Amino acid sequence: MRGLISLLLALAIGFGIYYLYFRQVQTTGGGSNPTQAITTTGVKNDLLAIAQAERAYFTEHGSYASLDQLTESGALTTTKRERDGYTYSVEVSAEGFTATARHPAAGHPALAIDQSMQIRPLQ
Repeated sequence: MRGLISLLLALAIGFGIYYLYFRQVQTTGGGSNPTQAITTTGVKNDLLAIAQAERAYFTEHGSYASLDQLTESGALTTTKRERDGYTYSVEVSAEGFTATARHPAAGHPALAIDQSMQIRPLQ
């Protein structure tokens, strides 16, 4: 009888740990839709490419550029302006740039990158 109670207690603890772990994975995005995760990774890579093109353009011209200027100058080799519903835009100033990716549907994170080369979510 004591062995059965110990076994049930161990199973209950194990199930509790598993449940808490599973809940944490779901809330941090680890359990998100695989297609959306692939799209988000692609969008992050596109933002990094835009930021690298901005750096190259700045080195050559001494200023930051719009998406059109980046493409026309050859600094940005891809002409994609969207990926799976995300659209890209670039805002420039004398001090820097901010490239953003936005999706019109709820549940898709808006992302941005600037001259620091750090991708961050937008609020």
